[in-house]
Amino acid sequence: MAIIEFLLQSYFLLVIGYFVVVNLTYTFFLGMSFREILYYMRHNSFGNLRLLVQSELTPPVSILAPAYNEEPTVVESVKSLLKLNYGKYEVVVINDGSKDRTLDRLIKEFHMYPSKQVYRPLIAAKRVRGIYKSHQPAYRNLVIVDKENGGKADALNVGMNIARFEYVCAIDADSLLEEDSLQKVVKPFLEDSTMVAVGGIVRIANGCKVVNGRVVKVGLSDKLLPIMQVVEYFRAFLSGRMIWHGVNGLLIISGAFGMFRRSSVIEVGGYRHDTVGEDMELVVRLHRKMREWKRPYRIAFVPDPVCWTEAPETPKMLGRQRNRWHRGLLDTMLIHRKMFLNPKYGIVGLAAMPYFVLVELLGPVIEFVGYLTLFALIALNALNAEMTILFFIVAVFYGSMYSVGAVLLEEVSFQRYPKPFDLALLLSVGVIENFGYRQMTLWWRVKGFWDYFRGKKSWGTMQRKGFVSGQT
Repeated sequence: MAIIEFLLQSYFLLVIGYFVVVNLTYTFFLGMSFREILYYMRHNSFGNLRLLVQSELTPPVSILAPAYNEEPTVVESVKSLLKLNYGKYEVVVINDGSKDRTLDRLIKEFHMYPSKQVYRPLIAAKRVRGIYKSHQPAYRNLVIVDKENGGKADALNVGMNIARFEYVCAIDADSLLEEDSLQKVVKPFLEDSTMVAVGGIVRIANGCKVVNGRVVKVGLSDKLLPIMQVVEYFRAFLSGRMIWHGVNGLLIISGAFGMFRRSSVIEVGGYRHDTVGEDMELVVRLHRKMREWKRPYRIAFVPDPVCWTEAPETPKMLGRQRNRWHRGLLDTMLIHRKMFLNPKYGIVGLAAMPYFVLVELLGPVIEFVGYLTLFALIALNALNAEMTILFFIVAVFYGSMYSVGAVLLEEVSFQRYPKPFDLALLLSVGVIENFGYRQMTLWWRVKGFWDYFRGKKSWGTMQRKGFVSGQT
C-alpha cells in the first residue's frame, strides 16, 4: 500500500510539474504572438486593398465550398461568397451526396442548369454526377458540382479538379467570409513566391447580426457554450497559430478557411480520404514533401478577422466536433511520425511536432490521469492539504492565464468586441471555463483516443440551425 501511495503521489507531483512547464510555454507563446501581431499590423496595412483588387497582377481565385446536408445555411453562405470584394474569382460548391435539399435549394435559388463542362480528375475521387452553371449574369462565376458521397476530403479533391485557377480557397459551406477576406489571404502569395498555403482566422458567428450573408454587427450568443468557444478560438488562432507562423512551423490551416497553391496540392496528392483530420494532414504533408524535395517554401497565417462560422450550441454536437478534432490530430501525428524529432524537417520536426504531441495530443491524457490520481489519493487518505492547494492553484492558473491573455491579445489588436460588457464576459469566461467546461472537453478528447484505436473514422452528424440575426 505504501508503494502505491508513493507512486500516486509521484505522478501527482509530475502532473503539477507538467502544468508549470506548459504554463510557462503558453506565457512565452502569448508574448511572442503579441510581437507577431504588432509586426503584422505595422507591415500589413490594408489601406491599399482597393488597388490590390483593381491591379491586373492580382491572381484569380477559385473558392471551394464542400456541402453535405447544409440546407439551412448553404444559400446564405453562397450569396455572401458571390459578394466578395475581389477581382476575378469563381465559387465552386461541391454537393457531397447530401441527403437533404441542399442541391435543390442551390439549383432553384441561383437558376442553375446542367453544364457540359468536361471533368478531368487529376486527383482520384468519387464519381461526379453533374456540373451546374447559371443563366443569370450575377451568378456566372458560380459552379455547382453534384457528386457521390465520399466525405469532405473527397469533395475538396473534386473541387481541386474542377477549379480553373492556381490559387484555391477551401472553406466550409457554413462559413461567412468578410468582403475583403480574399484580398487579405492572397496578399502573402503576392509578397512571397515560395508561399504554398495561407490560413485565415475563424470566428464564432453565434450571437452576431447577419444580414444578406454578412456579419453586420458583432456580438456574443445568449448561450454560454458558444461564448466558451469564442475564448477557445482566441487561444487557438491569435496565440497558438501566430507563434508557429513566425517560425514557419504552422501545422494547422483550418478547414473553414485556407488558401492553397493548387499545383502544390495536386503534386502532393490532394486531400487524404482515410483521415478525419484532412486539413491538418495536408498541411503537415506539404511541410514534409517540401523539405524532402529541398524546396524553399512558406506556410503562413493571416490573423485579421476574415471568416465567421456557426459553432455547436449543444454539448452533444460540440462533443462530436472535439472528438473528431482529436482523432484527426492523433491520426496526423501517427501518419507523419517519421518527422518527430527528426532534424531533417527543421523547426517542424524539432519543435512544432513535439509541441503538438506532448501538449496538444497527450496533454488531455496526462491531465485526465492526474484527476484520477487525485481521487485515488483522497480515497486512500494520502493527500495532504498543501499538495491539494498547490494542484488547485496550478490547474486553475494554467487554465485561466492563457485564456485571459488571449482575450486581452484580441482587445489590444483587432477589438472586434467593442462593448465593455462583452469584453468583461469574455474575461470572466476565461476563468469560469475551468470549472466544468474544461473537464467536458478533456473527456471528449480522451475519448477520441478510445474511438480512434477502435477504428472509428466517421465525422458524426453536425446539425446546423442556420445564421440568424443576433443582437441588435
